[in-house]
Amino acid sequence: MAGHSKWANIKHKKSKTDAKRGKVFSKLVKEIMVAAKMGGGDPAANARLRTAIEKAKAENMPGDNIERAVKKGSGELSGVVYEEGTYEGYGPGGVAVIVDYMTDNKNRTAGEVRRAFTKYGGSLGESGSVGWIFEKKGIFTFDASSVEEDALMESALEAGADDVVNIEEDAVFEVYTAPNEFHAVKASLEEAGLTSTLSIITMIPKTTVKVEGKVARRVLKMMEDLEDLDDVQEVYANFDMSAEDMEAED
Repeated sequence: MAGHSKWANIKHKKSKTDAKRGKVFSKLVKEIMVAAKMGGGDPAANARLRTAIEKAKAENMPGDNIERAVKKGSGELSGVVYEEGTYEGYGPGGVAVIVDYMTDNKNRTAGEVRRAFTKYGGSLGESGSVGWIFEKKGIFTFDASSVEEDALMESALEAGADDVVNIEEDAVFEVYTAPNEFHAVKASLEEAGLTSTLSIITMIPKTTVKVEGKVARRVLKMMEDLEDLDDVQEVYANFDMSAEDMEAED
């Protein structure tokens, strides 16, 4: 179950260069605009927008940028119109991969994503070919050295979380919740004095594929290349690999 959440934690811990931060801001602006377009510009009444704004604030995006993105998405200001969608396929070692995108040019995005899959020996599939392997969940990650397991378990379950898992290899606890309970659980945990190191709504694999060594590194490189594309918002995969392989250099 921890395949993608481990990847998310590795990304979270990496320091960001100015260039990388600019790309992160660009992706967050797109998400805010699309969320505001789909559900309106009021975060209190639009859970997707509220989540996008929280992510932007966590990345220290200036408030003016956030406000401008909301206004563009809701139509108060003119801006580019983005279309969102998903690609599915398989990467090295038979790892299932889902790619979420937002673009103003689907042909460009399709070509770039296909090239990334082909580069690493993967292949794109039809819609639904791997989607059934994943389910959307909210995740909160806590450093195992900073919280008591019993206290976290009690607070999380009282807040409405689905499960608490001890990922011993990574020395973290992960709290899982339904997406529609994400904000309520987050508020309850914070009220209990429990501050997560990472809080996201993501796609969690129901089954995983074990990869090691060179295959593991190719999987990670493929994911990094996909995420580096301007039109790609998120990449999910059902790999399982050791912490050593996650952090190994080529």
